[in-house]
Amino acid sequence: MNKVISLIVALGALAAGIMLFGQLNKKAPVEFALHYQQARDIKPFELTDHLGVAFNNESLKGQWSWVFFGYTSCPDVCPTTLQEMNFIYDDLKAIASNSQVLLVSVDPKRDTQEKLASYIGYFNPEFKALHGDHGALFPFARNLGLMYAITEPEAQSDDLESHGASVSNYLVDHSASLVLINPAGKVEAIFKPKQALGEVPVIETDKLISDFAKIVDLY
Repeated sequence: MNKVISLIVALGALAAGIMLFGQLNKKAPVEFALHYQQARDIKPFELTDHLGVAFNNESLKGQWSWVFFGYTSCPDVCPTTLQEMNFIYDDLKAIASNSQVLLVSVDPKRDTQEKLASYIGYFNPEFKALHGDHGALFPFARNLGLMYAITEPEAQSDDLESHGASVSNYLVDHSASLVLINPAGKVEAIFKPKQALGEVPVIETDKLISDFAKIVDLY
């Protein structure tokens, strides 16, 4: 009887130890980002960076890539987001040294390679700016779960020119979210900005850093 009791006690202790080990090693869940249980494939794409170098699916391999769609004439969301990413760039690289920040221009008409190089370099010399025509940009945006739309005043160009206005003075509606692509070149998560009436939508960087550390740990 004593042997049976001892065996039961031993088995109970073993089970308790296994449960405790499991709890201690349980990965912390991602709290704020839209984190895909199964990373999404990215269809083949071809863009060019601000230095004139081709950028495609292979360029994403081996990197944690933060992708943001915007344009150099953006009055608020783009400069704010890029500034915030510059502020936390060291934190991101401390979590994963193979991190890169990518601005994808959604305004190919005005964003020349030279303009993009000057613009992105202002925020951080390690950041990259990508560009291409709409034939490449639209499917790439849809694939990443983002969107953009240009409302050009072409239909009103005669009226605008008669009043001395430039027909190139237009805005581009675009997502303010950041897409995180994992080192396998797949969409891992989307970080959406905080929305407040009358304020520029901006990513909450403390939450981004917290979730990024968890995602890297889970990967």
